[in-house]
Amino acid sequence: MKDKTNNFVEEKLMPLAVKLSTIKGLIAIRDGITFAMPLIIIGSLFMIIASFPVPGWEEWLGKVNVSGYLWKGVNSSFGLMGLVASFGIAYSFAKQYKINAIPAGIVSLSAFITVTPFIANADKAEGITLNFMGASGIFVAIVLGLINGYIYQLFINKNIRIKLPDAVPPAVSESFSAIIPGAVIITSWLLIASLLQAFELPNLHQVISTILGKPMSLLGSTLPGTILVVLFNSFFWFLGIHGGNTVNQIIMPVWLANLNENVAAHQAGTALPNIVNSPFIDNFVYIGGSGATIGLVIAIALIARNKKSSKLSKTIAPLTLVPGFFNINEPTMFGLPVVLNFTLVIPFILAPIANVVISYFAMSIGLVPLAYATAGWTMPPVISGLLVTGSIAGSILQIVLILVDVALYIPFYRILEKKQRELELNGESIEE
Repeated sequence: MKDKTNNFVEEKLMPLAVKLSTIKGLIAIRDGITFAMPLIIIGSLFMIIASFPVPGWEEWLGKVNVSGYLWKGVNSSFGLMGLVASFGIAYSFAKQYKINAIPAGIVSLSAFITVTPFIANADKAEGITLNFMGASGIFVAIVLGLINGYIYQLFINKNIRIKLPDAVPPAVSESFSAIIPGAVIITSWLLIASLLQAFELPNLHQVISTILGKPMSLLGSTLPGTILVVLFNSFFWFLGIHGGNTVNQIIMPVWLANLNENVAAHQAGTALPNIVNSPFIDNFVYIGGSGATIGLVIAIALIARNKKSSKLSKTIAPLTLVPGFFNINEPTMFGLPVVLNFTLVIPFILAPIANVVISYFAMSIGLVPLAYATAGWTMPPVISGLLVTGSIAGSILQIVLILVDVALYIPFYRILEKKQRELELNGESIEE
């Protein structure tokens, strides 16, 4: 029975998972949004300083006229993720076709500005609101980035471009190569934006956010949808495919947009609207990494303390425990391994789902404040809970979640430990 299951996984499921993980569009979205991650983390640092959970801190910052500058730092970094992603996604997509992709990113960034509505003050000075350049514009960045990156590489690879003699410096030659595809791309988006405005229709940001954002929000913002995403994440990881890069990146735009709305609400002093966002996922669901494997590494460490424990437990415990507290679980996934380990598949699926349910209800009933800042996915638990929610309740929730995860993993790891001791007593190799 076990051999049949293994054959089914290896012959049917793994090829499908590999194909999904190598789709150029998904890779482009993943890598393109990653371009903006440094700005998101930097902006969150400013935000944490501006609203550090110490009584009287925010009032004092306001009195010394520092608060406004800190929030400007937030808006000038965190508030540009959509703009940066419009470059990054097109760049990543075009790069996969083995061309110089920087011009594709630049053209896509220009197209992003082209379809974004301008505002004007009384002196007729024009500008763009930060709302469109931040997470609210990320759906437009995805659509434009994928389309622009594909069209740009098509022109270049079909040699529909201005070609200069070989004696011309490469930088100049590449610039001229971008003129024809760039003109076609920008003109096309300008025409679309102009037609929408001429017929008094919603702008492209509103159209794309409605078409893509609303359905994706059912997955990325609701409890059932989040459970489904977490389930598929664990499924892909179990097959040895990076679930975060395959599944999470599809929903990441929703989580970032939700975080952006929470940031704006926190800055305005109003109620935060979204429970599920990127810090909720990183710091409350995937504690220790995908599969909430902090529960597993602690279970291994506890069992390894026994003098009669297996050599496997004694060897792997120090190698997995410390990285696990920084949410790095590759040593656990491939060293134990968890991948294709049917003994551990049940807690690997149930632990993050339990974290979703517990965290969601704790926040929905007001026991724990909603997350509004990004502490970075490698920030250790307890510390990250405080930073992302601005409350010690966030740290307490993480402690509860870790205890639940340990309780889920430890009985299954005991089964694995028993099998391993039997193998070692029989002088067999370490193999699950």
